[in-house]
Amino acid sequence: MRIGVLGTGNMADALAAHWVRAGHQVTIGGRDARRAERLATGMGSRVKPAGLRAAAEFGEVVLAALPFGAGADVVRDLHVALEGKVLLDCSNPVGPGFRLLTEGGPSAAQRLAAVAPKAHVVKAFNLCHEDVWRMRPPIFDGRPLAVPVCGDDERALARVRELVRDVGCDPVAGGGLERAGLLEATAALLIALWVGEGADAQAIAPPLAYSAGPSHQETEDGTGAVR
Repeated sequence: MRIGVLGTGNMADALAAHWVRAGHQVTIGGRDARRAERLATGMGSRVKPAGLRAAAEFGEVVLAALPFGAGADVVRDLHVALEGKVLLDCSNPVGPGFRLLTEGGPSAAQRLAAVAPKAHVVKAFNLCHEDVWRMRPPIFDGRPLAVPVCGDDERALARVRELVRDVGCDPVAGGGLERAGLLEATAALLIALWVGEGADAQAIAPPLAYSAGPSHQETEDGTGAVR
């Protein structure tokens, strides 16, 4: 698969490195040619540095690894090059005080879809710190990390699910792109719990067997009766 990467930051580095190891062709695009070249060189001779437009033109899938404040402007400028392509958004619109910057408006992913209406936008890879994505692979307590994926085009979703597996994770259907805002809000909450409170965010949800309540689990008195 040909993958173009828009951005030269930590998420671009962490995710693209997995995809290079999986055998995909990758072009790193950035405004700063020297940063793009340094990042590409660190991944090996098969990775090419380029400008943003060249990376968008190269990729069948294009990763928008861009800050929330810049993403829509960059994608608007590249919308023609992105026509018919998968545009993968991993951004988190989270600001000071762990506030969700979209403030009840369209999600970051929906804003990209609005300025590149002929691209197939998919939301994924936004719930973890970049160092988690650098793990080879991200496995915890013997279980691969699950990655929710939101989008409206099935072919685009299939490609992103493949890329999720190439990172060593399990893709999880997150619904259509209208649910991307829920993923972004979840990231804001998790970051606030992890960073702001030092809390174990995994502890806020019960095991899957209890997700609909304890009706199928044995109660304290051992009868299995529903109370």
